Amino acid sequence: MRSLVLAALIAAQNPVMAQTRAELTRFEETSRYEEVRAFLDALVPTGRVRVESFGRSEEGRELPVAIIGSPPAAARPPRATSVPVVLVLANIHAGEVEGKEASLHLMRRMVSGDLQPLLGQAAWLFAPIYNADGNERISLENRVEQYGPIGGVGTRENANGLDLNRDFMKLDSAEGRALAALLARWDPDVVVDLHTTNGSYHGYHLTYAPSLNPNTDPALIAFARERLLPAVRQAMTSRHALRTYSYGNFATTTAMDAELLEFGATVSGVGAASSTGAASSGGAGTGDRVWRTFDHRPRFGTTYVGLRNRIAILSEAYSYLDFAGRVRVTEAFVEEIMRYVAGNAADITRLTGQADAATVAGLTEQGVSFALAPSAPAEILVGAVEKKTNPRSGREMIAMIEQRAVPTAMQEFGAFAVTQTRRVPSAYVVPARADNVHRTIAERLRSHGIAVRETTVPSPQDVDRFIVNAVQRAERPFQKRQETRVTGTWERATVMLPPGSLVVSTQQPLGRLVFYLLEPESDDGLGTWDILGPAVTAGTAHPVLKAR
Repeated sequence: MRSLVLAALIAAQNPVMAQTRAELTRFEETSRYEEVRAFLDALVPTGRVRVESFGRSEEGRELPVAIIGSPPAAARPPRATSVPVVLVLANIHAGEVEGKEASLHLMRRMVSGDLQPLLGQAAWLFAPIYNADGNERISLENRVEQYGPIGGVGTRENANGLDLNRDFMKLDSAEGRALAALLARWDPDVVVDLHTTNGSYHGYHLTYAPSLNPNTDPALIAFARERLLPAVRQAMTSRHALRTYSYGNFATTTAMDAELLEFGATVSGVGAASSTGAASSGGAGTGDRVWRTFDHRPRFGTTYVGLRNRIAILSEAYSYLDFAGRVRVTEAFVEEIMRYVAGNAADITRLTGQADAATVAGLTEQGVSFALAPSAPAEILVGAVEKKTNPRSGREMIAMIEQRAVPTAMQEFGAFAVTQTRRVPSAYVVPARADNVHRTIAERLRSHGIAVRETTVPSPQDVDRFIVNAVQRAERPFQKRQETRVTGTWERATVMLPPGSLVVSTQQPLGRLVFYLLEPESDDGLGTWDILGPAVTAGTAHPVLKAR
C-alpha cells in the first residue's frame, strides 16, 4: 500500500499525471483513505482547489470536501447570485466505490484538463470518501458477487454499524451530523449521490432517480424529471454510447398488490429486489413483470435533499458491469450533470430560490401517507449475466453480458402519490417537559439547520393536539432503533407553554423538512425513529402540538 501512495504522490507533482489506486492497479483495487487525501492535497497547488474537513467519522477520520473554482470560493456565494452550488457525494456505502474514483478523476480534469471551462460556472464541491471508516474495512468478503474490483471493497455500514443512507432524518451518526452541517453551510442547489446497484439483472450501465417524495416542491420535481435527467440521458447516449434509465428493479404485479396500498410500511429501501428479479419484500408472484423504483422516505439522501428545497440526483452504476466500466459510466454521468448545470445555472438558482420563497410564504397541506403510482408503460432493457471467478478470492462474481439487453414492454412504477394529507401549521409547539424530550427535539432540529425559538415567559397557546390511541413499535430493531407508528385523533385545546418551550416555524426555507420531522403521523419523522421514547404513550397527548 505504501508504495502505491508514494507512486501517486510522485505522479501528483503534476496534477495531469496524478493517478488513483484504481488506475495504478488497472482497476483491480480501490483507493484507501490516505491515498484519497494525498490525491486531493496534490491538487491544491494549482490554486483551484481548497480542501477542508467538514467533520470527523465515528473513528475520528477527517471527512474531506474539496471546493473547486478559479479561485475556489471561501464561502457559499450569496443566494442573490446566479452561480449554483453543486455537491457530489461519493462512497456513502463504502462497498460501492465507483463514485469515489470517478470523483477524483473529475477533479483532476477540472483543475488541469478538459473540464476547466466549467470552473467559473458554479461552486463545485466534492466529498469523495464520506464513509471513511467503512472504506478502510476492505475485504474480499464484501459484495462478493459484484464484478470487481477483485482486490475487495469496504463495508456498507460505518464503524458503528449504521447505514449512512438511512440516517438523514435521525442523524444518529457522526458522519450524518457532519454532512447536515455541510448542507446547512453551503446550501447546495444540486446534490449528486453516487451509488452502485444491488438488484435485478437489467440492461443499463447506470440508472438514476430524482427526489421521490411528493412533498417536494413540484417545480423542482418537474425540472429534474422533465428537463435535467432526460437531457443527461440523451448526452450519455450520444456522447458516451452508454445506456441509462430511471432507477428500478423488477417485481411482479402480484407481489406489488400490498405495496400499492402502503408502500412505506412494507419496503425498507434500495436493493429490495433480489438478483433473480423478484421483489424480496413482496415475495414471489405470478403476475406480470413490472419495473418499480425504490422508496419515498427522506431517510434516503436524495429524497431528504428534496425536502430541503434542492435538486437531488441518485446515480446507481450497474454492479455487474466491470469495475473500470462502472467508474467510467459514473464519471460520464456526473460530467453531463455538471455540463447541464453550467448551461442552466440561472434557471436552477431561480427555481431553488422560488421553492424557498413558497415555503416561507406558508404551506397548506403535506402528505403523511403515500403509494406507488403507475407511470406510462415503457420498454425496459432486460439484461443477461454470466459467472466469472475472482482470481484472488476464488469466489464467483456476476458479470454483465453487455450485448444482451432486450427491450421488453412492461408497466413502470417510477413515482409516488399522496394518499393522505395533514394540515401544515404556521408552527409546531413543544412544551417544555421534565423529561427534557423538548431538548432532544431542539438538538435534532438544529443539527439539520432548522431555526428553533425557545419561549422565555409562560404564554397561552391555541393548538391542535394529537391524542395517541395506539403505539406500534417494530419487534426487531432497524438501524439500532425501534421503528414506531402511532394512530389517534386530533382535538383542539388551549395550553399554557412554560418557559423553555419550543416554537418551530414552518415558514422558513426548511419548512417542508420541519413538517416531516415533527408531524405526529409522519412515516419518517423523529417519532418514527422512537427518538421521542416514552413521551409517546397510548392514552396521552403527543408531545408535539400544532399552533392554530
